[in-house]
Amino acid sequence: MNVLVFASRKGGSGKSTLAAHLASYIANPSRPTLLIDNDPQGSLSLWHKIRDQEYLGLRHNVRNIGEALKEAKREGYEWVLVDTPPNKSSIVAESIKHATLVIVPTRASLFDIAALQDTVAIARELRKPYAAVINAAPPKHGDTEAHVVADARGALNALQVPVWAGQITHRPELTLSLSTGEGAREYDADSQGAEEIGRLWTALERSLNAIHNTYKKAGASRAA
Repeated sequence: MNVLVFASRKGGSGKSTLAAHLASYIANPSRPTLLIDNDPQGSLSLWHKIRDQEYLGLRHNVRNIGEALKEAKREGYEWVLVDTPPNKSSIVAESIKHATLVIVPTRASLFDIAALQDTVAIARELRKPYAAVINAAPPKHGDTEAHVVADARGALNALQVPVWAGQITHRPELTLSLSTGEGAREYDADSQGAEEIGRLWTALERSLNAIHNTYKKAGASRAA
């Protein structure tokens, strides 16, 4: 079972937005998916209610993540996406503890990158794979990132924080699609927002495959 945890101490970083858009890519009859919404704002729960999709489940205000994940596995879920509160509470640490991969959304700002370091510290302490995703970014000029995005990427590299090579640009279709219970691809498959979310999903699939291969090799080494 793949457990994606969306975590950031900074409110407004885009955890719920990215979780919803990625859930729209992942969830289908052959990939039953569960959302766990532990963000007090409840944005992911609202999107799920509007969407009303049979093979996309929801739990909210879950206090025992470990037990919830065991139950999800028994119920046949293959993917779980966990939206966490914007703080460094015990529920965030517990979620990260059970993550296959931790996704840390961040805007290209000093405050966001400063706040991100608490989340990164938890992931490092628990030895969990993690990556930052630059979200709500200003648009590129051709293939050139805006200066503020390039500066943010440089700061993340200096902190030795793995960061996705792309960006999620602030685009209207990313907001409008959620208001109808859709993801960007469903709302407008030809939009730039859908393309960017698709690239992120492709990168996450590659990362998850690499993570699982690493675990398999480690297990084989222990068995030898």
